[in-house]
Amino acid sequence: MQPTLITIGLFCLSNIFMTFAWYGHLKSLSGKPWIIAALVSWGIALFEYLLQVPANRIGYSVMNVGQLKILQEVITLSLFVPFSFYYLKEPLKLDYLWAGLCMLGAVYFIFRSKFA
Repeated sequence: MQPTLITIGLFCLSNIFMTFAWYGHLKSLSGKPWIIAALVSWGIALFEYLLQVPANRIGYSVMNVGQLKILQEVITLSLFVPFSFYYLKEPLKLDYLWAGLCMLGAVYFIFRSKFA
């Protein structure tokens, strides 16, 4: 499989764990002391890193570090919006659209040398 596709797949899986580690406790552990939430989040984050580190290493063979970072941020926003809406029951905001458009601009500028 192509390194770019492997990187995207690993980043997607990694970001699912990251999103739950960072924000899942706001709903599921809101009544627990913060230290419990932190320990549970660290446990979840271990799985994030087990996917994210190989994603970066594989991706670095075909992308530079700036491209990897922008790719990861686009994936993060793409997964965060549905997570916040469906899991945390946050309202959808037009600001997510504007942020997404800004991210598309970032993708263009960081990857434009590959398109030329």
